[in-house]
Amino acid sequence: MRLKVPLVIFILCFETFLFAAEAGMPQLDPKYWFSQTFWLVLIFLILYLSLSKFFIPKIKDNLDDREKKIKENLDEAKEFSELAEKKRLEYENEISNTKKEVIKIITESKRQIDKNINQKKDNFEKELEKEVNKAEKEIIDLKKNSSSSINLIAEEISAKVIENLTGEKLNNSSIKASVEEVSKNKMEKYL
Repeated sequence: MRLKVPLVIFILCFETFLFAAEAGMPQLDPKYWFSQTFWLVLIFLILYLSLSKFFIPKIKDNLDDREKKIKENLDEAKEFSELAEKKRLEYENEISNTKKEVIKIITESKRQIDKNINQKKDNFEKELEKEVNKAEKEIIDLKKNSSSSINLIAEEISAKVIENLTGEKLNNSSIKASVEEVSKNKMEKYL
């Protein structure tokens, strides 16, 4: 392709008989080709130089700055991600340590409560045992005292019943002996 373009231009330059030039197209007339080529080269050279020296470096700098900024943002994001992961691990460790401490406190509290409950239970059982012993003693004393009281009451009631039935008063010693004999036989059963 490179060889064809200069060849075509060369042939066109030496061709004196051009149909288009006669038709009124001066750009195809060979006498204007040198000036047209000069201006074409000058304009393209200025355009090339302005693009290569001014616009393309600015675009390249902008692209480089953008790439640099993206790289910095990615590095910063990576640092934040690592920092966040580190903080998350610290947080999980803190939660784990706190859970262990809570379990330890709960276990210690439970042990202390069980100890207090057992101590109060032992104190209560001792007090209960004292009260039961006291009540048993009172019952035994009451049984001992009640048998004599029952005998006296039985003697009085027997004397009055016999006196009411028979109309005569009996000897207290005979009533007492009868009541004692009956109470010995029957009382041992109940007391």
